[in-house]
Amino acid sequence: MNIRYIYLFVLALGFFACDEDDNILPEEVILPELTAGSADFSNYIAVGASFTAGFTDGGLFKASQENSFPNILSKQFAKAGGGTFTQPLMNDNTGGILVGGNVIRGYRLTFNSDIPGPQSLDAFLTGLGAPVPPITTEAGVSIGSDFNNFGIPGAKSWHLVAPGYAGLNPFYARIASAPTATVLTDAMAQNPTFFTLSEIGGNDVLGYATSGGDGSNLITDSATFNDALNALITGLTSGGAKGVVTNVPFITDLPHFTTVPHNPIPLDTETAAFLNSAAAYGAYNAGIQGAFAFLVANTPLTQELADIEIAKRTITFEASENNAVVIMDESLTDLTGLNEDLVSMRQATAEDLFVLPASSFIGTEGVLGVNGVAVPLADKWVLIPEEQEEIKEATDAYNTTIAAVANANDAIALVDLNAILSETASTGIDFDGFNLNADLVTGGAVGLDGIHLTARGYAYLANKFLEAIDTAFGSNFIESGNIAKANDYPTNYSPTLQ
Repeated sequence: MNIRYIYLFVLALGFFACDEDDNILPEEVILPELTAGSADFSNYIAVGASFTAGFTDGGLFKASQENSFPNILSKQFAKAGGGTFTQPLMNDNTGGILVGGNVIRGYRLTFNSDIPGPQSLDAFLTGLGAPVPPITTEAGVSIGSDFNNFGIPGAKSWHLVAPGYAGLNPFYARIASAPTATVLTDAMAQNPTFFTLSEIGGNDVLGYATSGGDGSNLITDSATFNDALNALITGLTSGGAKGVVTNVPFITDLPHFTTVPHNPIPLDTETAAFLNSAAAYGAYNAGIQGAFAFLVANTPLTQELADIEIAKRTITFEASENNAVVIMDESLTDLTGLNEDLVSMRQATAEDLFVLPASSFIGTEGVLGVNGVAVPLADKWVLIPEEQEEIKEATDAYNTTIAAVANANDAIALVDLNAILSETASTGIDFDGFNLNADLVTGGAVGLDGIHLTARGYAYLANKFLEAIDTAFGSNFIESGNIAKANDYPTNYSPTLQ
C-alpha cells in the first residue's frame, strides 16, 4: 500500500510540474509600427501584362483579378497611406471574353481528377451535366479608363507605348480612353505617386516560345525593348513617383514547357518492328546513310561530323513504354536537294521542350498516320535547343537593361522575378509552411495553363515586392508583419464560381 501511495505522490508531482510549465507564457512579440519610409502610396498604379492583371488558368476573371498581386499589394499599402485601388473587373468568372457577341477567348481551365490534365470549364461542367454559365464580358463595351490596374494580358513591352493598341487587344479595348491612346498615357493620367512595372519583356519571348519558335511570333529585338522600357520608366517617374520593376524569368522553366515528356510513346514488339522496317523508317535511315556518304566524298564535310548527324537523325523504335517522338528540326542539314524524301526530322531527346497542348496531340491519328510516330511533329509543338538558346539570349539582354535602369535610378526598386521562378522550378519555395513548386496542377505556384501563377503564387510575389520596397525606400512591411499570408489565397478556383 505504501509503495502504491508513493507512486501516486510522484505521479501527482509530475502533473503539477506540467501545469506549472504550461502556465509560463512565452515572451510577447511586439512588432514595430508600420512606416512607409520615403514612398508615397496614396495613388498606386500597376502597369504590366498578364501577371499584373491576375491572369491564371488560361483566363482573366473576377476572382483572379481580386487576387492579382497588385490588388494584394494595395491592401498592405492601404495601411501605410495608400488610397483606393480600382481594377477593370470582368463581368463573370468564366475567363472568356466577347467581341461583337462572338467568343474570341474561351473558358478558363479547371481540373477533374478523372481526366488526365486540365480541361476547359465548359467541357468540365458539360461532363457533369451541369449548366454552363455564359461568357458575358464584351470587349467592345468601354467601361472607362480611370483604373489603378493597367495589366494587359498579352501585351509586349512596346505594346504599352504604342498608339492604337486598343484595336489589337480586347483587354485594353475595354479601358482605353481613346482608340489612339497608349497604356502608358492612360496610366499616367491617373497621376500616380507609386507604381509597379512587372514582367515587361515576358510576352516579348513568350509568344515565340508558345508557338514552338515556328516564326509566327518573333522575339522582340533588344533595341525595341530598350526603347520601350526607357519610355515607360521615364513616363512613370516623370511626376516624382517611385516604383518597382521586375526582370524577366526564363520562361522555359515554366510547366507549360516542362510537363510533356519527350518519350511518351508506348509500342509493342510487332509495332516497333514494323516502324523499323524498310516500309516505314528503314528506307529513310538508309537514305540518310547514303546522303552523308555522298557529302563526305564530294564536299569538305568530314566523316566525324557526318557520323554525328547520322546518329542524330537515325530513327529507331523498340518494344517499350518510352519511345521518343519524331519531330521536325530545321537546324539539321537540308538534304532535300539530294533526296526530296530526306526531310529534316529526328527523334526527340530530353533537351527538347514540348508545349503543353502537345500532350493532347501526340499519339492522335492524322491523315497520314499517328502524330509523333509516323508523322513528325511540326515546329510549333516543340522548342529545340537552338530555339531555347534564342529565348535565353533575349531574356539575358532584357534583364541586363532592366538591371542597369534600376541601378541607375534611386526611385526604382528591382524584384528578381527570374530568380523566384527558377527557385520555384528547381527546389520549390517555402511560403508559410507550404512548398510552392512548378509542378502542373499539384505544385501550388503555377496555374493550370502552366504559365501564370496561382493566387497563392501571386501572394508570394506580392511579398517579394514588399521586401524590395522595404530595402529601397525604408518601409518596414516585412518587419512589421504587414504581408500576405498563404492560407488566405487558394491554389485553384472552384468550377462553381459565378
